[in-house]
Amino acid sequence: MPPLPKLSGREAVRVFERLGWTVARQKGSHITLAKDNNIATLSVPDHKELAKGTLRSLIRAFGVTISEFNEKISR
Repeated sequence: MPPLPKLSGREAVRVFERLGWTVARQKGSHITLAKDNNIATLSVPDHKELAKGTLRSLIRAFGVTISEFNEKISR
């Protein structure tokens, strides 16, 4: 399994935007993302560094692999 990167919540949101999701709203410390033709919305915590388990869970919920996610990161 490829290693998970260390990302902040905002950095993770930028990667998910490259994967076709858009920011729907932000309330408090969570950013909610939505995708066209998809009923579900997903919430990303706006933390300085996401815990590895949280990031892995978000990647799985967004329907991509860790490899696909890592390819979209451009630093």
